[in-house]
Amino acid sequence: MYNLTTDFPKEEKYGLTSQIRRAAVSVPSNIAEGAGRNTDKEFNHFLGISNGSAYELQTQLIISKNLNLIDDRVDLILDEVDQIQKMIYSLQNKLTQH
Repeated sequence: MYNLTTDFPKEEKYGLTSQIRRAAVSVPSNIAEGAGRNTDKEFNHFLGISNGSAYELQTQLIISKNLNLIDDRVDLILDEVDQIQKMIYSLQNKLTQH
């Protein structure tokens, strides 16, 4: 995401650029923090935060594409974000089943 947003306009430095980067970092960071917790319930909570960040990232990428800040190559990234969302959701379901 850092490389993707490098060429965004300067006026987006504290807008979409910052939001995209923070959301992208938040996804794995919350998974890692949750994995370090003591219970499945706590882990599941952080997975939920992570999934929320993934949806936030997805939305910001779509907005960036609609504003012509990025081209159609972002569609591959959006597919990856979708797969990550599905993996997080699946892990959450496994944690709540025991």
